[in-house]
Formats: sequence, structure tokens, C-alpha cells
Amino acid sequence: MTSTLATAFGFNSAPLTAIGVGRGRRSAAHPRKTQPSQARPGFASGGWRPIFCWFRLNRLALTLGLGLLLVGVGGCVNLSAVAPRQIVIKQAWEIESGDRVAGQLVTGSLGDISIRLQGARLRAPFTGQVELAAKGFNCIYFSSPEVPAYLFRYCGVSQPHLGPVQAGSVMGRGRYIHFATLRRQPDGTWAIVEPSDRVLERSLNRPPSGFSF
Repeated sequence: MTSTLATAFGFNSAPLTAIGVGRGRRSAAHPRKTQPSQARPGFASGGWRPIFCWFRLNRLALTLGLGLLLVGVGGCVNLSAVAPRQIVIKQAWEIESGDRVAGQLVTGSLGDISIRLQGARLRAPFTGQVELAAKGFNCIYFSSPEVPAYLFRYCGVSQPHLGPVQAGSVMGRGRYIHFATLRRQPDGTWAIVEPSDRVLERSLNRPPSGFSF
């Protein structure tokens, strides 16, 4: 076609042939420009790495959450499995802590000293043992080898720390604490006696060193 046009119009067709006019493909002197291919996001280019890290972080958070839940459940199971301590008190009152009058809960009884804590910490007066009490309103017993003839009862205690405790460590909290001192009798029973203000003071504050009962 190029030769026919050149013959009809009277010019040389060599220049047109040189630049590739009339051909179906470009000459080697003028190759077709190609666009560089763009790699699709994948593992090789790092496109999946943020998603992979996100899944790993979520899995780690889920594992930590389940671990904390199991620890909390285990603590509740241990608290509920502890057998409360049951003692025989020599005095028997008409109304005692844990009873109900007209549907209202009795939180203290005769022989108790009531302290307004407003959620403050209750501390162990000596190094000893904290046990749940079988009777009373949220009551615990504290005993110590330093004063083996005495047993101290605290009622109205929330979040009790049961088991061995060091002097000054936290035994629990409470808004109103009802404190009683009991002394062991020769027949194995316990009698409510006049409380010691120094023991009560040690229960409310961190005890100083060298204290004697």
C-alpha cells in the first residue's frame, strides 16, 4: 500500500518504510514501550504482614483474658471450698450477729466493738492465721501463736485474705467492723472478754515493732 501511494503521489517510499508506516508491527529501531508490572500485595511483598500481626495480637489478648478469668474463678473456688471454723462460745445471747429482726440483718452483738472504717484496710495485729467464721455477718477469726489463749473475731469484713498472714498485712476491708476478743476456757469453749484497745489499734494501723500484748 505504501508503494502504491508513493507511485500515485510521486515520492519515495523508503523513508516511510524506514519508520514503519504501513507495517503491522513496529521496527526493531522503535520498540513498543512497556509499562512496568506492579506486584500484587502478597506474602512476598509484605502486604499480608499487618493482617498477620493483627491476628497474632488478638490471639495474645484472648489468651491473657482467659488466663485472668481462670485465675479469678480459681480464687473463688478456693474461697468457697474453705471450711469455716466453728467454735463454742460460753455466752449465748438472745440476738447475735447474723440473725434477722423484722427482716433486717443484725451485724453486731453484745461484746462487740463497732468501728467505722469506710472501706479502709483491716490489718493483722500479729503474725498468725485468718479463718472464716461459721456464724455471724461476714465474720473471720484471727489466731496467733504469740497469744495462743486468745481468738479475735472481726465481723463485717469484705474480701478476706484467708490463711497465714504476717503482722501488719491486710486481712480484708469493710465499712463497719465489729471486733470481739475471746479467751480459751479450760473446758475448750471460748468466752467473750473485754477487748484490748492496743490489739484493735494494731488492726487498724501498721503495727510498730516490739509490741507486747
